[in-house]
Amino acid sequence: MTKVVVVGDRLVSSATLKEAAGQLNIPGPIEVVEFQWHGDLTKDQFQEKILLIEKGGPEAVDIPEGILPEMIEADYLLVHIAPVSKEMIAAAQQLKLIGTCRGGIEHVAVDAVKEKGIPLIHVIRNAEPVADFTLGLIFAETRNIARSHQAVMAGKWRKSFSNDPYKTTLANLKVGLIGLGYIGKLVVQRLNGLGVEVLVYDPFVDQEAIVAEGLQVTFKALEEVFSEADVISLHVRVTPETTNMVNKALISLMKPSAYLINTARAAILNKGDLVEALKEKRIAGAALDVIWSEPIQQEDDLLQLDNVTLTSHIAGDTIDAIPRSPYLLRNVLNGYFETGKSDMLIRL
Repeated sequence: MTKVVVVGDRLVSSATLKEAAGQLNIPGPIEVVEFQWHGDLTKDQFQEKILLIEKGGPEAVDIPEGILPEMIEADYLLVHIAPVSKEMIAAAQQLKLIGTCRGGIEHVAVDAVKEKGIPLIHVIRNAEPVADFTLGLIFAETRNIARSHQAVMAGKWRKSFSNDPYKTTLANLKVGLIGLGYIGKLVVQRLNGLGVEVLVYDPFVDQEAIVAEGLQVTFKALEEVFSEADVISLHVRVTPETTNMVNKALISLMKPSAYLINTARAAILNKGDLVEALKEKRIAGAALDVIWSEPIQQEDDLLQLDNVTLTSHIAGDTIDAIPRSPYLLRNVLNGYFETGKSDMLIRL
């Protein structure tokens, strides 16, 4: 008997995870033990739990009651954003794999997982929406769509903007991507379809494999992407190495006509260095769907700027992406079981 423990939450039900777990291509009969983590909270209350996890990791919140005894003989653990804590990993004596149906892994005690050598696979359940939204932010910022709308709604017929000297069509711009994971590849596909030149920095990808996939990109060093691209879009996870990765040193390499887009995580970007560059007009603008403090505070310096587009962390917010994510996880896991390889396998 293969034992699979699933933990649902307010956004992804344990019933859906259980159904997906029953469709895994693993040996023998499957016993699925299900837990529900704070499924009874309101949307705002659950968002508070998510923020606690994103700031403090899995140890910042409680784990499902009764899960520790079940972890002892668990072979597989599937979750959405429910915590996978050090205590849970310590209890597991035969865990073969952890699967999570979300892009970020802040809810997982990664060091404990690494220490035990347990494979960790995630799926970016909202990759398509985020890729679409990234393009939307590029258009919104470079062509002043949001700023013009805001002015018109306020009764102003605005025709002049701070990036007037640089305005041009997307086809005339080079877009640089920092990170070429699942979302990054989808962004490349869209840019390729629009005939846009794409520069990429990602030291971890197999460049030959990228070419074999038919993606048209030019690989560059990090500093080269920042100095040559007209639009730079961030698509990396938050790790100790990537925290504040984009700072004054890199921003200073950007052209005065260049834009910075972030639909990944705020911590990748040094806030003070970005705000300073925007205030001094050393870059043309920025568009951010992720903010260092969410919701944004009224005294935040970003709200005083006229060369930034801000959205309320909605890049991945579509009606179907999150509820159906267990089935995407099922497909990715079955592919991994068949080949022993996966783009969604986290490098620990």
